[in-house]
Amino acid sequence: MLIPCPLCGARDSREFTPKGHASYLDRPAEDAPPQAWNDYLHLRENPAGDTRELWFHGAGCGAWLVVERNTVSHAVTGARLAREVRDAG
Repeated sequence: MLIPCPLCGARDSREFTPKGHASYLDRPAEDAPPQAWNDYLHLRENPAGDTRELWFHGAGCGAWLVVERNTVSHAVTGARLAREVRDAG
């Protein structure tokens, strides 16, 4: 499986480490109630099909990416820098 790193180009997935669903970018405020933190830490969707995930390019440029892929076919349809996704809202 190839992942299109925005900084390095298409790279083998073995250079990356998957770190979970991209919703980790939607971190609650520090003063959020405990239920918000519980939901953030423990409630995750696990869809069969298209999803967005956080991947770390540890064997390459060290960038955090949001990778769009299909969990059934493993087809990767895109990747963006996580900071750009987070800052876009």
